[in-house]
Amino acid sequence: MSLEAVVDKAFDYRGNVTVVKTDGSETVGYLFNRNRDVPVPFVQMFDVNGAGPYTISYLEIRTIRFTGRDTAAGQSYAAWLRAKEAAKGALHAEKDSGRTPPRDA
Repeated sequence: MSLEAVVDKAFDYRGNVTVVKTDGSETVGYLFNRNRDVPVPFVQMFDVNGAGPYTISYLEIRTIRFTGRDTAAGQSYAAWLRAKEAAKGALHAEKDSGRTPPRDA
């Protein structure tokens, strides 16, 4: 897989990544921006402590590892639909209990 493809996947990922640089150093954090359509393509990220943004050129990147949990995992439409159905079921249960729901003011 090309570096450009890995960068695009890292950009779409909603968890932390580890950018391993060609000098052996690593930056762990959230990759929030990339631009490959400029003379010197780059990524931008905040580290795990929120410092940054840091700009790292593609030329400095050896690889990117997906090291953090994707915070949107499980947040699909199906999960949303299940939550909505559960809430609807709870509303019906409240109506069936004979209690009068509060009116909006």
